[in-house]
Amino acid sequence: MSDSGNQSCLMGAEDTVSFLVCVFHAWEEWAGLGQLEDYLSVLEYLLWVFTPLIVVFILPFLIVILLYLSILFLHVYKRKNQLREAYCNNLWDGARKTLATLWDGHGAIWHGYEIHGMEKIPDKGPALIVYYHGAIPIDYYYFLANVIIQKGRPCHSVADHFLFKVPGFKLLLEVFSVIHGPQEECVRALRSGHLLGISPGGVREALFSDETYPLLWGKRKGFAQVAIDSQVPVIPMFTQNLREGFRSLGTLRFFRWVYERFRLPIAPVYGGFPVKFRTFLGDPIPYEPNVNAAELAEKMMWFCWLLQNATFRGFAAKCEAVVMRVNTSKAEVTFSAGKRWIAPSGFGVSRCPKRASIPGSCSRVRVKMEREMDRRFGAVRGRPRTCWRDYRSCLTWERFGVSRCTSDPAPDNRKMMD
Repeated sequence: MSDSGNQSCLMGAEDTVSFLVCVFHAWEEWAGLGQLEDYLSVLEYLLWVFTPLIVVFILPFLIVILLYLSILFLHVYKRKNQLREAYCNNLWDGARKTLATLWDGHGAIWHGYEIHGMEKIPDKGPALIVYYHGAIPIDYYYFLANVIIQKGRPCHSVADHFLFKVPGFKLLLEVFSVIHGPQEECVRALRSGHLLGISPGGVREALFSDETYPLLWGKRKGFAQVAIDSQVPVIPMFTQNLREGFRSLGTLRFFRWVYERFRLPIAPVYGGFPVKFRTFLGDPIPYEPNVNAAELAEKMMWFCWLLQNATFRGFAAKCEAVVMRVNTSKAEVTFSAGKRWIAPSGFGVSRCPKRASIPGSCSRVRVKMEREMDRRFGAVRGRPRTCWRDYRSCLTWERFGVSRCTSDPAPDNRKMMD
């Protein structure tokens, strides 16, 4: 029936257009494409479903593109100023400030980036900055840009070995004084009066940490030994909502196995959400000659944990973090749901008594800190809490403005009870 219809259509075609239309319909029926519109509608639906998933994996590559644009700028800058290289000792200062302005603008526009405690970074002299490593350490890029702009000095950085094997990154790493991390080289940089930034967790923390912000430092204490050998203060740093901006699939068993087996950080990173980024710098921890590397490393981990709890522990949903990007206050942030209270301007729980009228505003943070103290001082491990351990716990609280100590244990019994 259809064949006779097509033949009559072809025989009755009066002009070329009608003839072509009839030929198309005949070919469509012969090829079995009568359901082409249904197929296209299904493809359109699948494209609509998977577009958000594609976008969240493409956005992190924009950071890589921006890095390569920075490298391209450095190559152009080097070619333009090659005649002045023999006469100018600070050839790359202009390039560093230009790229710092570019990255600072990116942070201000996309993440509303803020940094609190910049006055704790010395204008002159060395200091060791210890920071939490996100899936992409873009907060550290913004921090470096602010140091160059506000302090007028570069900050040396320690990076993993694989970064030096990425094609094209050599010039960028040299200009921004990035080293691969031998202790002797780190000590040399600090003794020369430079700032040095290091993340003890490194790539492992970037891949395997999650939205609860655990510090995956393991037994690493080389950074503490660097601070002791250099006799410099240590400044903790943490960025609020960092894991809400970028996350990694490194928690999947396959990617973890690949990293542990071959040391290849191939876990995909997704995100790029326009959440609010706030970087907080803690008070500098001065050099103490009677503290060894293990004690200083544990002390730094404890300070970084307290700094996280004083700002944001990481349980916010992404929509709440985006709300912070749109409607925020530098002193205090209240989520729209009213379930959590965050005090980035206060350290620890020193400001909690002022907010006693708000239900649940301080109890959660206090309970978390007390549990962590119990874990670190051995109560959870089955060791009984002694008077000296309680006294050390009280000293930790008093360091952050909360008076909890009632009595001092006898000095003669400290060694025995510890």
